[in-house]
Amino acid sequence: MVGEVAVELKLLGAAVVVGLVQLLWAAAAARAHQGDLKWAAGPRDTPMPLGGVAARLERAFWNFAETFPFFAAAVLACALAGKLGTDLTIWGSGLYVAARALYAPLYASGIPTIRTLVWLVSIVGLVMVLVALFR
Repeated sequence: MVGEVAVELKLLGAAVVVGLVQLLWAAAAARAHQGDLKWAAGPRDTPMPLGGVAARLERAFWNFAETFPFFAAAVLACALAGKLGTDLTIWGSGLYVAARALYAPLYASGIPTIRTLVWLVSIVGLVMVLVALFR
């Protein structure tokens, strides 16, 4: 019988869901902005510039894609080292996922300062998981 899945690994899975939702949301917004299904279905050799919400959602997704590998590596390293289940890993993982879930809607809305603070919270969460690894 397999044991219970650690909270941090469930949060890692939740982060994957957040990333997929952001990817699909950005793609749908780009498609709506472009209005050219032939271009979208083709090789896309010529980039089609995005603007407004579609461009912000694309940037928000790529911002997620930049930090997610570090988060995933940190959680998996803690799992391999037997360091899951601490306040640092649980709260850090929770902060990362919650902040990343809030980031895209804030970015899409064009809210600058709060968006940056939410990004910072996600980084704090990631650092908390790393601190737990090296403790």
